[in-house]
Amino acid sequence: MSTSLPLADRLNRPIGVLRLSLTARCNLACPYCCPDVEEPPGLLTLEQQIRVIRVATRLGVQTLRLTGGEPLLSRRLLPLLEAVAQARRDRSDPMAGLQAVALTSNGVLLSEPMARALRAAGLDRITISLDAAEGEAAARMAGLQGGAVAGERLVRQVQDGIAAACAAGFDPSRGELKLNAVIQRGINDDQLLPLAALARQQGMELRLIEYMDVGNRNQWTLDQVLPAAQMVERIHARWPLEPLGRPRGGTARRWRYGDGAGSIGVIASISEPFCGDCNRLRVTADGQAFTCLFSAEGTDLKPALASELQLEQAMRQLWQRRQDRYSEERDPGAAASTHAEMAYLGG
Repeated sequence: MSTSLPLADRLNRPIGVLRLSLTARCNLACPYCCPDVEEPPGLLTLEQQIRVIRVATRLGVQTLRLTGGEPLLSRRLLPLLEAVAQARRDRSDPMAGLQAVALTSNGVLLSEPMARALRAAGLDRITISLDAAEGEAAARMAGLQGGAVAGERLVRQVQDGIAAACAAGFDPSRGELKLNAVIQRGINDDQLLPLAALARQQGMELRLIEYMDVGNRNQWTLDQVLPAAQMVERIHARWPLEPLGRPRGGTARRWRYGDGAGSIGVIASISEPFCGDCNRLRVTADGQAFTCLFSAEGTDLKPALASELQLEQAMRQLWQRRQDRYSEERDPGAAASTHAEMAYLGG
């Protein structure tokens, strides 16, 4: 286990989180995400994924988040978790420095057996994505045909997934189970209170995400962004909130309910950018490394995967030359720039 200081970039931001995508495929078709039908060629092998994680932890990563697409579609998920858990128990392995292993999922495939298997394999936390709590809006946000009936079915599936995760030992009161929602003005902002009510009933923290200009397929425009401050105002008017702030390196500014029924967080990368302490490295399922969610191109790590030494040199150089701060420099009036797609990057 390394005790050296984490690697820092040109703006003195230490590396802290590795978001590793396991697949670009998804069983939903959320319009803001636009997942691909097929995988990109040249997916990383299980051994290569483990090597990326080990080197990232040697450089200072303390949190591993597994993403997609929908990571529960990946047959490598459980073997990868088991390998990471074994390495975390070995004090001589850099992965022993991992403080948390997390997963982001839409929850549809989160059955009771799957939830138990994830817990047994060493997963610490799950974040479930659901952008509406009512049928018609849920279908629209998930790209489903069938209107309210399909949307209501989706909400039930996600609620069943939440129940399965709780039964498997993921405790919302300890932050081990959270709910994510992307909010678009005029599209699903009427779901703020229904989503908050659902999360309160489940004892889960609700994380509200401003609609972001990630990718180019979603035809993002600024007028579809509902600022986080307005989200908070609407919820506060129904259930009074008390501010908790945003921890350094965190993405969410948090509030707790005055009645003690949990908390919310808002991720305001449009209205309140947090580039100044962003500590995330993203690696796609095919081995492209991105130092910013809004990047156009990544750095291919596959040529360096022959050895841990080569990979460490490549990742070290990538982070040391990093100076991204897209959200702080965003010009809403400028022509749209090219970005990699959300489902490919893994969010």
